Amino acid sequence: MKFRNWLYAALVLTANAAFADMPDIEALKDGTMKKLAVHAEPKDVPRDMAVKDAEGGDVTLADYEGKIVVVNFWATWCAPCRKEMPGLDALEAEFGGDQFAVVPIATLRTKQMAAEKFFAEIEVEHLPLLMDTNGDLARASGVMGLPVTLILDREGKEIARLMGDAEWNSESAKAIMSALIGAEG
Repeated sequence: MKFRNWLYAALVLTANAAFADMPDIEALKDGTMKKLAVHAEPKDVPRDMAVKDAEGGDVTLADYEGKIVVVNFWATWCAPCRKEMPGLDALEAEFGGDQFAVVPIATLRTKQMAAEKFFAEIEVEHLPLLMDTNGDLARASGVMGLPVTLILDREGKEIARLMGDAEWNSESAKAIMSALIGAEG
């Protein structure tokens, strides 16, 4: 029994020590990024639930492991979602690659043709078109309204959440992403 308690304590301390290496995001939050809620400890997300890409293939959050990931749940009929999408595209253009990805997931009644038309209208050039039409991943992720954005660490765990729209191309958002990429890269 004592060994099990010792082992549990060691695991907790190791996990907390790894999370303690996270940069001080609070100091970087400004403007709409002040709404970003940073978790005290990383949270599990449904990493293996598939959504569909534009060609009908399966994509999961586990596919992005090893990167800092900004997962944005959105819909074409959601005005704040439409407002923030160009900033998410710009964020992907600046930071996207081996260390970082923006993953927008159209959900809840959003049809692929409408999403494709919307991406064309606002000239999205850097983001994948991913569809969660039945809303399963959104519900499993605790999304109660739109837009909702999750920030995942390199292990695929949620480290922060922002409810509502944000200026993802702002200096504050860029500073936060730079700090996360640098701290864990």
